[in-house]
Amino acid sequence: MSADALSATFAALADPTRRAILARLATGEATVSELAEPFAMSLPAVTKHLKVLQRAGLVSQGRRAQWRPCRLEARPLQDAADWVGQYRRFWDERLDRLEDYLRTLNALEPPHDDTP
Repeated sequence: MSADALSATFAALADPTRRAILARLATGEATVSELAEPFAMSLPAVTKHLKVLQRAGLVSQGRRAQWRPCRLEARPLQDAADWVGQYRRFWDERLDRLEDYLRTLNALEPPHDDTP
């Protein structure tokens, strides 16, 4: 995935309304009207959010007669998860080293006699 595509994905995910739209589309296709139902905003405002999601490749819109269903396109999400995963490995390795260090310290510490 190119840096520009990754930037577009993260920019699209930055908005809570767009994340809610993606969560709804994860359950199946929906029309713009169906997607707009839970929000206190106009259809044109929801359409603007959908355009951002479409430009990021996260949503596609089909055509079935008069119905234009929107659907989730998960590939950019996988690419973003892969990118974030690189940093997860970094932190996992750091935490593993910290755990090893703490075990070493515990092994060097003399036993405590807690008897009165």
